[in-house]
Amino acid sequence: MTLRFFYMETIRKIPAILRNKYLLTLAAFLVWMCFFDDRDIITTHVKHKQELKQLQKSKLYFEEQIQLTQKELSDLKTDPATLEKYAREKYMMKRAHEDLFIVKD
Repeated sequence: MTLRFFYMETIRKIPAILRNKYLLTLAAFLVWMCFFDDRDIITTHVKHKQELKQLQKSKLYFEEQIQLTQKELSDLKTDPATLEKYAREKYMMKRAHEDLFIVKD
């Protein structure tokens, strides 16, 4: 009987607002949503910002590559010497009366 009395006295010492099962459920739900869920605070505010910065860097890199490729394309369309140089270097093409030697390091 003393154990039950001790138990009841301990429960009475806890404030009534903390014994409310609805409030406890709400608190547990909020803790779950803030720290353990797939879309928790840490993921949405830290990891996604880092990913966004990385994607922005990639975007800048690819925009630069697009500009370089467009410039190279315009050079190839307008200058026959550039077209010949490109064909020789990239595709190992040669003229009919030439021999092609490929030296690799």
